[in-house]
Amino acid sequence: MARKASSSDAALEELRAFGLAYPGAHTKSPWPGHADLAVKDKTFAYLTMAGDPFSIGCKLPQSSTVALMLPFTQPTPYGLGKSGWVTATPPPGRPIPVEMFKEWIDESYRAQAPKGLVKQLLTEILSTGHAAKKPAAKMKPAAKKKPAAKRKPAAKKKPAAKKTAAKRK
Repeated sequence: MARKASSSDAALEELRAFGLAYPGAHTKSPWPGHADLAVKDKTFAYLTMAGDPFSIGCKLPQSSTVALMLPFTQPTPYGLGKSGWVTATPPPGRPIPVEMFKEWIDESYRAQAPKGLVKQLLTEILSTGHAAKKPAAKMKPAAKKKPAAKRKPAAKKKPAAKKTAAKRK
């Protein structure tokens, strides 16, 4: 018997279509029960399959702290939470905050995509005023990594003293 389509299935379909509109985005199914979004084979959104309880996981380097304040979120298991991954499982029967999850997908894509594809996305937004099939996204530049602390230069070795002719004798 076929499963009845639910509002969470419609939300999953909308979010998956939204994520696939990004440059280089594709679906990836690393294990049964998932049709995740990836770019260059790096997952940027974990999504459940239609008919299963709704769940989404995204890498949120800038907003994970705020996202984890929501009552239906938790750090993504398997150690991913340490890297800013957040999983949301809204309670059944409640409206799914699709627009918020689109913002999560956008942030996660920018965190996982190669710089060239992010630049392509920015160029598209700047030239057209919006990304294809997506509302204009908040343009926050990725945080630059601080340079590693400079090491103290190694002490220079003193050249070996030249033996004078007097010392050799």
